Amino acid sequence: MANNENLFKQIISHAKEYGFIFPSSEIYDGLAAVYDYAQYGVELKNNIKNYWWKSMVQFNENIVGIDSAIFMHPTIWKASGHVDAFNDPLIDNKDSKKRYRADVLIEDYLKKIEDKIDKEVEKAAKKFSPFDEQLFRSTNPRVVEYAKKIETITQRFSQMLNDEDLVGLKALIEELEITCPISGSRNWTDVRQFNLMFATQIGSVADGADTVYLRPETAQGIFVNFLNVYKTGRMKIPFGIAQIGKAFRNEIVARQFIFRMREFEQMEMQFFVRPGEELKCFKYWKEERMKWHLSLGIAPEHYRFHDHEKLAHYANAATDIEFDFPFGFKELEGIHSRTDYDLSQHEKFSGKKLRYFDHETNENYIPYVVETSIGVDRMFLAVLSNAFNSEILEDGSERVVLRLPAKLAPIKAAILPLVKKDGLPEIAREIMDVLKQDLMCQYDDKDAIGRRYRRQDAIGTPFCITIDHQTKEDHCVTIRERDSMQQYRVSIDTLKGTLINKF
Repeated sequence: MANNENLFKQIISHAKEYGFIFPSSEIYDGLAAVYDYAQYGVELKNNIKNYWWKSMVQFNENIVGIDSAIFMHPTIWKASGHVDAFNDPLIDNKDSKKRYRADVLIEDYLKKIEDKIDKEVEKAAKKFSPFDEQLFRSTNPRVVEYAKKIETITQRFSQMLNDEDLVGLKALIEELEITCPISGSRNWTDVRQFNLMFATQIGSVADGADTVYLRPETAQGIFVNFLNVYKTGRMKIPFGIAQIGKAFRNEIVARQFIFRMREFEQMEMQFFVRPGEELKCFKYWKEERMKWHLSLGIAPEHYRFHDHEKLAHYANAATDIEFDFPFGFKELEGIHSRTDYDLSQHEKFSGKKLRYFDHETNENYIPYVVETSIGVDRMFLAVLSNAFNSEILEDGSERVVLRLPAKLAPIKAAILPLVKKDGLPEIAREIMDVLKQDLMCQYDDKDAIGRRYRRQDAIGTPFCITIDHQTKEDHCVTIRERDSMQQYRVSIDTLKGTLINKF
């Protein structure tokens, strides 16, 4: 799936055409990097959140959920480090007056070199048979030269980011002769840091208003409620606190559709453990989270772990679960061992003791934390990308189908009377009234039955229920399965049980 630009464009187009995602404020020419989830999109998104919540909270007796406020005391963000260190390196082109992230400009430059390598490999694969790609990459002089260039630049670039060497970043951009995509010039300003948090005022009078921030992550709402949950829930170590909620980041370069947005949603769980047991717990959640992804039926080769070599100052272990999006492997979920940094910081800045008394060891300590954090929107894009399929049938016609996991599909069953007469709509409505109590269903009696099947395929409906004239005689309906297009008759009396068993 990697680096398939045309496929990605098709997915974006399909998402709008079939009511999954709309550009926000489109009648006013839109708002960059902000999107609205449409009628089927919101169902798919809610199903993803519900599936995560059940697996994380409902199925684990020692994990509970909260929903913290978006606005929080501004000192929270000072304690967490976001006020001083939540920055992106920005650079302006003096001719186009456009602003860019310096790291993204360099990453795009490296991507162009990678594309050159891919073209060389593709060209050779067509020319030679059999073709050993690994051997070609290690012996072809041009490919080897490109690879060495990428490695050299990447090492220097990574060191500059780690050292926050803004002068070095500008020098590297100039050395690589990177031009502005708009003006084509290399007339750059100095690189400077830009804080990603949205600030606003709270209070009725401008002079007396306090500055607050739209939260850039949901985790801090969990940490500042640690004591409340621990005491009111009578929680015992180890235990977790889960949350699903919105977060906001003023991304200067937001791109790749809903992969990187200014307003997004996170599903996070902070798991509190005894000091010294965090790495064992980290390994456990690393395995459990991958199992969750694979339980959706998506092929394992679309996932991989990326262990962090350079750790954040508060972490002693970190890994990403990456997914093979149409634009390559990118981070989907992070699992981090955050030590006791967050609770210690909030204890320091608030002056309140955030300790746990362990009756088994008779100790009073600040727990260590293992975090799992996944972007809802990225998960949505991963599921949508994996499900999108365009195929040519035996009769030569094209079928666009979303092979969504049945448990996540927006519409579980479509109720389709063959014609709008002869009492078939009345039977269909009776079936609809029964099924909709347990399943999200859709009634559709417009167009020929073949077109209706195609429409349901395009929105990912796993099952279509067709009511025909024979139904009046044998009290049976036809179930048509989305993926196989297989059809079979089922009694109306057993229809509901049949469908629920399939889910």
